[in-house]
Amino acid sequence: MMKRTERKNPELSVVIPVYNSEAIFPELHRRLTAAIEGVVDTYEILAVVDGCRDNSYRVIADIARRDRRVKALSLSRNFGHQAAVSAGLRYCRGNVVAVMDDDLEDPPEVLPTMLARMKEGFDVVYGVRKSRNRGFADRLIYTASYRLLKAIVDIDLPNDAGDFGVMSRRVVDLLNGMPERSLYLRGLRAWSGFEQTGVEYDREARFAGRPGYTRKKYVAFAKDATFSFSYKPLELISLAGFVAVILSFFYGATVVLKAVTGQVSNVPEWASTLAIVTFFSGIQMISIGIAGEYIARIYDEVKRRPQFIVRDAVGFDDGAAAHEE
Repeated sequence: MMKRTERKNPELSVVIPVYNSEAIFPELHRRLTAAIEGVVDTYEILAVVDGCRDNSYRVIADIARRDRRVKALSLSRNFGHQAAVSAGLRYCRGNVVAVMDDDLEDPPEVLPTMLARMKEGFDVVYGVRKSRNRGFADRLIYTASYRLLKAIVDIDLPNDAGDFGVMSRRVVDLLNGMPERSLYLRGLRAWSGFEQTGVEYDREARFAGRPGYTRKKYVAFAKDATFSFSYKPLELISLAGFVAVILSFFYGATVVLKAVTGQVSNVPEWASTLAIVTFFSGIQMISIGIAGEYIARIYDEVKRRPQFIVRDAVGFDDGAAAHEE
Protein backbone atom coordinates (compact mmCIF):
# COMPACT_ATOMS: atom_id res chain seq x y z
CA MET A 1 0.00 0.00 0.00
CA MET A 2 1.31 3.48 -0.83
CA LYS A 3 2.00 5.49 2.30
CA ARG A 4 1.26 9.18 2.34
CA THR A 5 3.81 11.41 4.00
CA GLU A 6 2.25 14.14 6.10
CA ARG A 7 2.84 17.46 4.43
CA LYS A 8 0.94 20.48 3.31
CA ASN A 9 -1.61 19.73 0.62
CA PRO A 10 -1.27 21.51 -2.72
CA GLU A 11 -3.87 24.12 -3.58
CA LEU A 12 -4.99 22.20 -6.67
CA SER A 13 -4.96 18.62 -7.90
CA VAL A 14 -5.76 17.86 -11.54
CA VAL A 15 -6.98 14.28 -12.03
CA ILE A 16 -6.66 12.96 -15.58
CA PRO A 17 -7.85 9.47 -16.64
CA VAL A 18 -5.55 8.36 -19.47
CA TYR A 19 -6.20 5.88 -22.26
CA ASN A 20 -3.82 5.58 -25.24
CA SER A 21 -2.59 9.17 -25.08
CA GLU A 22 1.16 8.93 -25.63
CA ALA A 23 0.88 11.42 -28.51
CA ILE A 24 -1.34 13.80 -26.52
CA PHE A 25 -0.07 13.98 -22.95
CA PRO A 26 3.07 16.09 -23.62
CA GLU A 27 0.90 18.80 -25.22
CA LEU A 28 -1.70 18.42 -22.47
CA HIS A 29 1.02 18.90 -19.86
CA ARG A 30 2.36 21.98 -21.64
CA ARG A 31 -1.05 23.66 -21.98
CA LEU A 32 -2.20 22.65 -18.52
CA THR A 33 0.86 24.00 -16.72
CA ALA A 34 0.70 27.21 -18.76
CA ALA A 35 -2.97 27.65 -17.83
CA ILE A 36 -2.64 27.20 -14.05
CA GLU A 37 0.94 28.34 -13.42
CA GLY A 38 0.04 31.85 -12.35
CA VAL A 39 -3.36 30.97 -10.88
CA VAL A 40 -2.30 28.72 -7.99
CA ASP A 41 0.99 28.59 -6.09
CA THR A 42 1.08 24.82 -5.60
CA TYR A 43 -0.51 22.05 -7.63
CA GLU A 44 -0.16 18.43 -8.68
CA ILE A 45 -1.13 16.64 -11.89
CA LEU A 46 -2.26 13.07 -11.27
CA ALA A 47 -2.58 10.90 -14.38
CA VAL A 48 -4.32 7.53 -14.03
CA VAL A 49 -3.24 5.23 -16.86
CA ASP A 50 -6.19 2.90 -17.39
CA GLY A 51 -4.77 -0.24 -19.02
CA CYS A 52 -3.38 1.52 -22.09
CA ARG A 53 -2.17 -0.40 -25.13
CA ASP A 54 0.48 2.19 -26.02
CA ASN A 55 3.39 3.79 -24.16
CA SER A 56 1.33 6.37 -22.28
CA TYR A 57 2.67 5.36 -18.86
CA ARG A 58 6.30 5.54 -20.01
CA VAL A 59 5.74 8.96 -21.58
CA ILE A 60 4.06 10.30 -18.42
CA ALA A 61 6.74 8.73 -16.19
CA ASP A 62 9.44 10.55 -18.18
CA ILE A 63 7.58 13.84 -17.72
CA ALA A 64 7.17 13.10 -13.99
CA ARG A 65 10.93 12.71 -13.60
CA ARG A 66 11.42 16.19 -15.04
CA ASP A 67 8.41 17.78 -13.32
CA ARG A 68 7.92 16.70 -9.70
CA ARG A 69 4.36 18.04 -9.76
CA VAL A 70 3.35 15.23 -12.13
CA LYS A 71 2.35 11.85 -10.67
CA ALA A 72 1.03 8.74 -12.36
CA LEU A 73 -0.83 5.60 -11.40
CA SER A 74 -0.85 2.62 -13.74
CA LEU A 75 -3.85 0.33 -13.29
CA SER A 76 -3.39 -3.42 -13.76
CA ARG A 77 -5.93 -3.48 -16.61
CA ASN A 78 -8.60 -1.32 -18.20
CA PHE A 79 -11.17 -0.77 -15.44
CA GLY A 80 -13.03 1.98 -17.31
CA HIS A 81 -13.14 5.75 -17.30
CA GLN A 82 -15.14 6.16 -14.09
CA ALA A 83 -12.94 3.75 -12.13
CA ALA A 84 -9.85 5.64 -13.32
CA VAL A 85 -11.36 8.94 -12.16
CA SER A 86 -12.23 7.30 -8.84
CA ALA A 87 -8.61 6.15 -8.43
CA GLY A 88 -7.38 9.68 -9.06
CA LEU A 89 -9.80 11.14 -6.53
CA ARG A 90 -8.65 8.58 -3.97
CA TYR A 91 -4.96 9.53 -4.29
CA CYS A 92 -5.05 13.26 -4.98
CA ARG A 93 -4.25 15.62 -2.09
CA GLY A 94 -5.37 19.04 -3.34
CA ASN A 95 -7.69 21.34 -1.42
CA VAL A 96 -9.46 21.82 -4.75
CA VAL A 97 -9.63 18.99 -7.29
CA ALA A 98 -10.13 19.32 -11.03
CA VAL A 99 -11.14 16.42 -13.28
CA MET A 100 -10.51 16.51 -17.02
CA ASP A 101 -10.06 14.02 -19.84
CA ASP A 102 -6.75 13.33 -21.53
CA ASP A 103 -7.72 14.11 -25.13
CA LEU A 104 -7.68 17.94 -24.96
CA GLU A 105 -11.33 18.10 -26.00
CA ASP A 106 -11.82 19.91 -22.69
CA PRO A 107 -9.43 22.90 -22.93
CA PRO A 108 -7.21 23.43 -19.84
CA GLU A 109 -7.51 27.18 -20.41
CA VAL A 110 -11.03 27.04 -18.92
CA LEU A 111 -9.70 25.98 -15.50
CA PRO A 112 -8.74 29.51 -14.33
CA THR A 113 -12.35 30.63 -14.90
CA MET A 114 -13.63 27.64 -12.93
CA LEU A 115 -11.21 28.32 -10.08
CA ALA A 116 -12.32 31.95 -9.99
CA ARG A 117 -15.95 30.83 -9.62
CA MET A 118 -14.92 28.53 -6.77
CA LYS A 119 -13.69 31.59 -4.85
CA GLU A 120 -17.24 32.97 -5.00
CA GLY A 121 -18.32 30.26 -2.59
CA PHE A 122 -19.18 27.31 -4.86
CA ASP A 123 -18.19 23.75 -3.97
CA VAL A 124 -18.61 22.44 -7.53
CA VAL A 125 -18.03 24.23 -10.82
CA TYR A 126 -18.73 22.00 -13.82
CA GLY A 127 -18.13 22.61 -17.50
CA VAL A 128 -21.15 23.05 -19.78
CA ARG A 129 -20.48 22.14 -23.40
CA LYS A 130 -21.75 25.06 -25.46
CA SER A 131 -20.62 23.42 -28.69
CA ARG A 132 -18.92 20.20 -29.79
CA ASN A 133 -16.43 19.59 -32.57
CA ARG A 134 -18.27 16.46 -33.73
CA GLY A 135 -20.50 15.42 -36.60
CA PHE A 136 -24.19 16.32 -36.71
CA ALA A 137 -25.33 12.79 -35.76
CA ASP A 138 -23.09 12.68 -32.68
CA ARG A 139 -24.17 16.16 -31.56
CA LEU A 140 -27.83 15.19 -31.96
CA ILE A 141 -27.35 11.98 -29.96
CA TYR A 142 -25.50 13.76 -27.15
CA THR A 143 -28.03 16.59 -26.92
CA ALA A 144 -31.02 14.24 -26.91
CA SER A 145 -29.45 11.80 -24.42
CA TYR A 146 -28.66 14.52 -21.88
CA ARG A 147 -32.21 15.82 -21.95
CA LEU A 148 -33.70 12.34 -21.81
CA LEU A 149 -31.50 11.49 -18.82
CA LYS A 150 -32.52 14.69 -17.07
CA ALA A 151 -36.17 13.73 -17.52
CA ILE A 152 -35.65 10.18 -16.26
CA VAL A 153 -33.22 10.43 -13.33
CA ASP A 154 -34.28 11.57 -9.89
CA ILE A 155 -31.54 14.18 -9.44
CA ASP A 156 -30.99 17.65 -10.86
CA LEU A 157 -28.53 16.62 -13.57
CA PRO A 158 -27.34 19.67 -15.55
CA ASN A 159 -27.65 19.49 -19.33
CA ASP A 160 -24.47 19.09 -21.43
CA ALA A 161 -22.22 18.80 -18.35
CA GLY A 162 -19.55 16.07 -18.28
CA ASP A 163 -16.93 15.16 -15.72
CA PHE A 164 -14.82 18.24 -16.57
CA GLY A 165 -14.96 20.55 -13.58
CA VAL A 166 -13.52 21.41 -10.17
CA MET A 167 -14.65 20.37 -6.69
CA SER A 168 -13.81 21.35 -3.14
CA ARG A 169 -12.04 18.88 -0.87
CA ARG A 170 -15.19 18.18 1.14
CA VAL A 171 -17.05 17.09 -2.00
CA VAL A 172 -14.14 14.84 -3.01
CA ASP A 173 -14.00 13.31 0.49
CA LEU A 174 -17.74 12.66 0.26
CA LEU A 175 -17.36 10.92 -3.11
CA ASN A 176 -14.44 8.86 -1.80
CA GLY A 177 -16.55 7.73 1.12
CA MET A 178 -19.33 6.33 -1.07
CA PRO A 179 -19.19 2.51 -1.27
CA GLU A 180 -20.85 2.19 -4.69
CA ARG A 181 -19.24 0.06 -7.41
CA SER A 182 -21.44 1.06 -10.35
CA LEU A 183 -20.06 4.56 -10.73
CA TYR A 184 -21.58 7.58 -12.41
CA LEU A 185 -19.47 10.30 -10.86
CA ARG A 186 -21.14 13.32 -12.46
CA GLY A 187 -24.44 11.99 -11.10
CA LEU A 188 -22.96 11.49 -7.62
CA ARG A 189 -21.50 14.98 -7.84
CA ALA A 190 -24.93 16.43 -8.56
CA TRP A 191 -26.56 14.22 -5.92
CA SER A 192 -24.17 15.51 -3.24
CA GLY A 193 -25.86 18.91 -3.26
CA PHE A 194 -23.75 21.87 -2.05
CA GLU A 195 -23.43 25.04 -4.07
CA GLN A 196 -22.90 24.23 -7.75
CA THR A 197 -22.67 26.25 -10.94
CA GLY A 198 -21.62 25.79 -14.54
CA VAL A 199 -19.14 27.46 -16.87
CA GLU A 200 -19.81 27.31 -20.61
CA TYR A 201 -17.03 26.40 -23.03
CA ASP A 202 -16.54 25.16 -26.58
CA ARG A 203 -15.45 21.54 -26.70
CA GLU A 204 -12.57 21.00 -29.09
CA ALA A 205 -11.69 18.05 -31.31
CA ARG A 206 -9.46 15.28 -29.98
CA PHE A 207 -5.85 16.40 -30.30
CA ALA A 208 -4.59 13.12 -31.81
CA GLY A 209 -5.61 9.51 -32.32
CA ARG A 210 -9.03 7.90 -32.19
CA PRO A 211 -11.55 8.65 -29.43
CA GLY A 212 -11.60 6.00 -26.72
CA TYR A 213 -15.32 6.53 -26.08
CA THR A 214 -17.41 4.84 -28.76
CA ARG A 215 -21.18 5.18 -29.13
CA LYS A 216 -21.52 1.74 -27.54
CA LYS A 217 -19.67 2.97 -24.46
CA TYR A 218 -21.85 6.07 -24.30
CA VAL A 219 -24.93 3.84 -24.31
CA ALA A 220 -23.47 1.80 -21.43
CA PHE A 221 -22.68 5.07 -19.64
CA ALA A 222 -26.28 6.24 -20.06
CA LYS A 223 -27.54 2.92 -18.69
CA ASP A 224 -25.38 3.34 -15.58
CA ALA A 225 -26.80 6.82 -15.09
CA THR A 226 -30.39 5.64 -15.52
CA PHE A 227 -30.27 2.57 -13.30
CA SER A 228 -28.15 4.25 -10.62
CA PHE A 229 -30.37 7.28 -10.14
CA SER A 230 -33.88 6.39 -11.27
CA TYR A 231 -36.70 3.95 -10.55
CA LYS A 232 -38.75 5.20 -13.48
CA PRO A 233 -37.98 2.16 -15.68
CA LEU A 234 -39.64 -0.03 -13.03
CA GLU A 235 -42.57 2.37 -12.91
CA LEU A 236 -42.86 2.15 -16.70
CA ILE A 237 -43.01 -1.65 -16.45
CA SER A 238 -45.99 -1.39 -14.12
CA LEU A 239 -47.64 1.13 -16.43
CA ALA A 240 -47.05 -1.08 -19.48
CA GLY A 241 -48.55 -4.06 -17.65
CA PHE A 242 -51.59 -2.03 -16.67
CA VAL A 243 -52.09 -0.79 -20.25
CA ALA A 244 -51.67 -4.35 -21.57
CA VAL A 245 -54.36 -5.64 -19.22
CA ILE A 246 -56.76 -2.88 -20.29
CA LEU A 247 -56.11 -3.50 -24.00
CA SER A 248 -56.53 -7.26 -23.64
CA PHE A 249 -59.79 -6.74 -21.76
CA PHE A 250 -61.21 -4.54 -24.52
CA TYR A 251 -59.94 -6.93 -27.19
CA GLY A 252 -61.63 -9.89 -25.47
CA ALA A 253 -64.84 -7.92 -25.07
CA THR A 254 -64.76 -7.03 -28.78
CA VAL A 255 -64.27 -10.66 -29.82
CA VAL A 256 -67.16 -11.81 -27.61
CA LEU A 257 -69.42 -9.05 -28.95
CA LYS A 258 -68.65 -9.97 -32.56
CA ALA A 259 -69.26 -13.65 -31.85
CA VAL A 260 -72.63 -12.89 -30.25
CA THR A 261 -73.75 -10.60 -33.08
CA GLY A 262 -72.42 -12.88 -35.82
CA GLN A 263 -69.81 -10.36 -37.02
CA VAL A 264 -66.78 -12.63 -36.63
CA SER A 265 -64.58 -12.43 -39.71
CA ASN A 266 -62.90 -15.28 -41.52
CA VAL A 267 -59.56 -14.53 -39.86
CA PRO A 268 -58.05 -17.82 -38.57
CA GLU A 269 -58.61 -18.40 -34.87
CA TRP A 270 -54.90 -18.77 -34.19
CA ALA A 271 -54.15 -15.23 -35.49
CA SER A 272 -55.65 -13.47 -32.50
CA THR A 273 -54.01 -15.95 -30.12
CA LEU A 274 -50.62 -15.38 -31.74
CA ALA A 275 -51.00 -11.61 -31.53
CA ILE A 276 -51.93 -11.72 -27.84
CA VAL A 277 -49.12 -14.15 -26.93
CA THR A 278 -46.54 -12.11 -28.85
CA PHE A 279 -47.70 -8.88 -27.22
CA PHE A 280 -47.50 -10.21 -23.68
CA SER A 281 -44.24 -12.06 -24.35
CA GLY A 282 -42.67 -8.82 -25.50
CA ILE A 283 -43.80 -7.01 -22.35
CA GLN A 284 -42.49 -9.86 -20.19
CA MET A 285 -39.07 -9.85 -21.89
CA ILE A 286 -38.74 -6.09 -21.53
CA SER A 287 -39.80 -6.32 -17.89
CA ILE A 288 -37.29 -9.09 -17.15
CA GLY A 289 -34.54 -7.12 -18.91
CA ILE A 290 -35.15 -3.93 -16.94
CA ALA A 291 -35.44 -5.80 -13.64
CA GLY A 292 -32.25 -7.66 -14.58
CA GLU A 293 -30.35 -4.38 -14.97
CA TYR A 294 -31.13 -3.50 -11.37
CA ILE A 295 -30.38 -7.01 -10.11
CA ALA A 296 -27.02 -7.06 -11.93
CA ARG A 297 -26.03 -3.84 -10.19
CA ILE A 298 -27.08 -5.25 -6.83
CA TYR A 299 -24.92 -8.31 -7.62
CA ASP A 300 -21.91 -6.10 -8.38
CA GLU A 301 -22.38 -4.20 -5.12
CA VAL A 302 -22.68 -7.40 -3.06
CA LYS A 303 -19.48 -8.91 -4.48
CA ARG A 304 -17.48 -5.94 -3.13
CA ARG A 305 -14.65 -6.37 -5.60
CA PRO A 306 -12.14 -3.50 -5.72
CA GLN A 307 -13.01 -0.68 -8.10
CA PHE A 308 -9.45 -0.68 -9.42
CA ILE A 309 -6.02 -2.23 -8.85
CA VAL A 310 -2.85 -0.14 -9.03
CA ARG A 311 0.03 -1.98 -10.68
CA ASP A 312 2.66 0.75 -10.59
CA ALA A 313 3.09 4.37 -9.58
CA VAL A 314 5.57 7.18 -10.13
CA GLY A 315 5.98 10.59 -8.50
CA PHE A 316 4.71 9.56 -5.06
CA ASP A 317 6.88 9.86 -1.97
CA ASP A 318 7.50 6.12 -1.63
CA GLY A 319 7.90 5.44 -5.34
CA ALA A 320 6.06 2.64 -7.10
CA ALA A 321 3.80 0.32 -5.15
CA ALA A 322 0.88 -1.96 -5.84
CA HIS A 323 -2.35 -1.23 -4.10
CA GLU A 324 -5.95 -2.31 -4.31
CA GLU A 325 -9.05 -0.20 -3.70
